[in-house]
Amino acid sequence: MQTRSKLKNFYTFYAFLSNIEPKNVNEVLANSYWVTAIQEELHQFERNKVWDLVPQPEDRSIIGIKWVFRNKLDELGTVTRNKARLVVQGYNQEQGIDYEETFAPIARIETIRILIAFAAHMEIKIYQMDVKSTFLNIYFKEKVYVMQPPGFESKEYSNHVFKLDKALYGLKQAPRERLSNFLLENSFRRGKVDNTLFLKSKGEHLLIVQVYVDDIIFGATHNDLCNEFSKMMRSEFEMNMMGELNFFLGLQVK
Repeated sequence: MQTRSKLKNFYTFYAFLSNIEPKNVNEVLANSYWVTAIQEELHQFERNKVWDLVPQPEDRSIIGIKWVFRNKLDELGTVTRNKARLVVQGYNQEQGIDYEETFAPIARIETIRILIAFAAHMEIKIYQMDVKSTFLNIYFKEKVYVMQPPGFESKEYSNHVFKLDKALYGLKQAPRERLSNFLLENSFRRGKVDNTLFLKSKGEHLLIVQVYVDDIIFGATHNDLCNEFSKMMRSEFEMNMMGELNFFLGLQVK
């Protein structure tokens, strides 16, 4: 989001970002900006205790993983963040062995359009938060093994694999339950049509929260509810408060 106060530091901030989305790991290793983005992702795994490096088991299939590189843009098309995500190739999982149930964590675009229209009608400001470390890291009961991250394999233990203790992007397991349970435990109620929509009432005022993978947009009929929600989320998850919503999933909001 561009503001007058932010523009004065724009060029300093812009110097630490890359405009190019790499096609493969080899391109990343030649670009220090993207290496930093990858290191941030791997450090989150260490802090959240997502996996353990173990000898490769003989009786289990090893699932491949890949890097996905995306530039986050604002409404002017300016790069605001280089984001690297490690994604499991979940299509290799076998039902009954690697997973039991699947869930869809993606919000319906119709819900987002209705939310924005409702906010405009009620004169509600909508804000956006970006999940710095993925809230998809939930515990699950199956034993799942994945390859080491491409380009960042251990030289000492090159034949080892990672045993997952928590879920990653791309797995068939329910990836949204940690966030959902946290909201439900804090007096939110889930939408009946779209399970990624959450509502909370406080007296005559209403707080609306919409989750889309690792982005959260929210608004309330009283701004104190927004401030409370922002503090509550940052106390539990590592998140960036991105200010008032002005660009989301290709929709420009004014």
